[in-house]
Amino acid sequence: MMNSGLVGVLLIAVVVVIVLSVFFSFFPVMLWISALASGVRIGIITLVAMRLRRVTPSRIVNPLIKATKAGLGLTINQLESHFLAGGNVDRVVNALIAAQRANIPLEFERAAAIDLAGRDVLQAVQMSVNPRVIETPTVAAVAKDGIEVKVKARVTVRANIDRLVGGAGEETIIARVGEGIVTTVGSSNSHKDVLENPDSISKTVLSKGLDAGTAFEILSIDIADVDVGKNIGAFLQTEQAEADKRIAQAKAEERRAMAVAQEQEMKARVVEMRARVVESESQVPLAMAEALRSGNLGVMDYINMQNIEADTQMRESLGKPNDSSGPNHPNERG
Repeated sequence: MMNSGLVGVLLIAVVVVIVLSVFFSFFPVMLWISALASGVRIGIITLVAMRLRRVTPSRIVNPLIKATKAGLGLTINQLESHFLAGGNVDRVVNALIAAQRANIPLEFERAAAIDLAGRDVLQAVQMSVNPRVIETPTVAAVAKDGIEVKVKARVTVRANIDRLVGGAGEETIIARVGEGIVTTVGSSNSHKDVLENPDSISKTVLSKGLDAGTAFEILSIDIADVDVGKNIGAFLQTEQAEADKRIAQAKAEERRAMAVAQEQEMKARVVEMRARVVESESQVPLAMAEALRSGNLGVMDYINMQNIEADTQMRESLGKPNDSSGPNHPNERG
């Protein structure tokens, strides 16, 4: 009987533990007591209703306690609606407290919109109090004298809370500053002017209003480093001269090919004319024979013509220079 009584007590204890666990899971009594002790008036039924709406009560009550202690005057419906929308309630409340301490006007609706837009609203408030320094990569620009100048700048920015929703980010600031550096250096007559007065770059770039449409306000642009790079002008002139040389060589090769083709054409024409001459000369004996048969040319006339041709050939042979020397030379014969 004693064993049966002990088993009964154990069963009752287990049932009591299970009932208390279920009760405290749906009825967060300790959280309710903490809220009452902090001056936040909230009913236990409201906490149970949060459970039914799949809202973690601690994610709402604890930020509400901080907001109440800071005197923000937030309601539980505002925090719960932001939680159901997928926002970070604790981060929004911390941002509102930080903004209140820094005398930065920031309402809950705007802070919630910034948080739902994917931006860290607490970091934005901290950046408004403590400006951030953005270092640009090395920007290469070319002055009018053709010398490359490499510039690295540091941009001090402060978050503009009014433009956090829909405003451009840090990448836009870096791109605009790089564009301003290239424009300023490119408008300088000499790279020496840039090296002598690097602050002229920051003044010119800062006066362009590069923070328009961004989520930041540019406070200052400081030139961190200025180096001299390559002689881009000489390099481009060398490349242009090399290109001109190649073009001239191509044109000369084209003219040479045309000359060779014309030479071959002229040789072909010479061979053709020689063939015509040979063909015409082959007609002479036939014409002579026809003239003899028809009586237009006498035998003596033909013999006289042969004598004239022989005499002409002899005169031509005597008129040609003769470089041969020896005992058989005509002038050396006895």
